[in-house]
Amino acid sequence: MQAAILVAQNQPLVIDEVELPQTLDVGQVLVKVYYSGICGSQLGEIDGVKGEDKFLPHLLGHEGSGIVVAVGAGVRHVEPGDRVVLHWRKSQGIEAVPPRYSWRGQPLNAGWIATFNEYAIVSENRVTPIEANADMLVATLYGCAVTTGFGVVENNAKIRLGDAVVIYGAGGVGLNIVQAAALRSAHPIIAVDLYDNRLMLAQALGATHVINAKTCDASARLHEILGPQGCDVFIDNTGQPPIIEFGYALTKPQGRVVLVGVPKKGNAVAIYTLPLHFGKILQGSHGGEAIPHEDIPRFQKLLDAGKIQLKPLITDKFALDQINMAIQKMRSGDIVGRCIIDMHGHGVE
Repeated sequence: MQAAILVAQNQPLVIDEVELPQTLDVGQVLVKVYYSGICGSQLGEIDGVKGEDKFLPHLLGHEGSGIVVAVGAGVRHVEPGDRVVLHWRKSQGIEAVPPRYSWRGQPLNAGWIATFNEYAIVSENRVTPIEANADMLVATLYGCAVTTGFGVVENNAKIRLGDAVVIYGAGGVGLNIVQAAALRSAHPIIAVDLYDNRLMLAQALGATHVINAKTCDASARLHEILGPQGCDVFIDNTGQPPIIEFGYALTKPQGRVVLVGVPKKGNAVAIYTLPLHFGKILQGSHGGEAIPHEDIPRFQKLLDAGKIQLKPLITDKFALDQINMAIQKMRSGDIVGRCIIDMHGHGVE
């Protein structure tokens, strides 16, 4: 199969042929990948935000959709022919040993899921079946962007009706946080980003106010909208310490600060901790604490009922051999919503 390989940090991915193992181990599922999303987490892996990568070279990607080709022993929750979402959060089923791929005669590492490849051997607990008529393109977003964004609102921030919410960073996850906050009838919902195109989409998905932090004083504008009381919930998708510190100060004494973005290794945050003893909450989010096999069917019901929009979130589509271009466009802000890699030229379904 063709795959995009991370060979060295801070370098473009290498597109090359990779050999799959001949047999499936217990709990493994072979999937023909139709579509893969590109998440900020992969950009972080390329950039080494968590430090030295000891598993190079390895495959990437943790959000996708595809069709099951074959299953290993013990697999009970999917079978060949099933349409599935591929996700990085653990779900029901076996956690198998990672697959043993080969590249240029040498072992190629991969974890329990990889989606920047035409085929993937994943653990049973990293796939969730969807309906046979499900839109595979849209279903890709359930792998991370939707389940994380909605999970942050539901499980971490626990947004209530009328909560004042500030969302820093309106990328793929941030836009779903906006949408989920609107479903919860939060008010105001303030999206902050550096790009007007993303902010326009945030407004279409439910943001009541948008702020371009590159072209105006975001702090002054937020204080103008919120008044001296500040916000109930501040959600950071950037991982930048100055923004985390600002959000902590902006939040009410009984407010919640949720960290979705991951700071680069060694970047420290300085806060005055006394408010934590009197009700303020500062917490990190791990994929919105999503439970894919429970959450994906719920969110699909919302989509079927017209309560949420997902197709507008997919603003760009590339072939696998264009993945480095796609990553560059994500970095530059040219890509508004979620960028999708079309593995086999399936187009829109």
